[in-house]
Amino acid sequence: MSVPERPKRPLNGMRHIAFRVNDLEACERFYTDLLGMEVLFRPHHNLVYLTLGNDNLSLSRDLQGAEKAEGGTLDHFGFVVDSAEELDQWYHYLRSAEVPMVSAPHDHQDGARSFYCLDPAGNTVQPIYHPAISGQTFSSTGDHQS
Repeated sequence: MSVPERPKRPLNGMRHIAFRVNDLEACERFYTDLLGMEVLFRPHHNLVYLTLGNDNLSLSRDLQGAEKAEGGTLDHFGFVVDSAEELDQWYHYLRSAEVPMVSAPHDHQDGARSFYCLDPAGNTVQPIYHPAISGQTFSSTGDHQS
């Protein structure tokens, strides 16, 4: 099987990360009260999305009661794309390159669209289009530009 051409524009940064946590409320307080993040969206009592305006941190309650692994509770990390159409292009490109897929592209309640795949080490990677953070660019000095 031939691999289609990679989408023209590169991924637009890694500004999304997700953790499974045992004490969701304590973690939310840490990130909001101490680090200054704001609640972006709370789909239900076991999940909250936080932001500093140019990123997206997902905290989900660990319902399986897993022991905290040394190094933390990473669930997945996300690379931002700038449109839902580009997201679908990335899915087809990576799938045809035989990247292991965890899910097909799907829409979220907050207008985001994403899919999950695995890197060679088994980490879950989420390419994501998110209206709150997609389309933003950053200069090499870190200055935000819309």
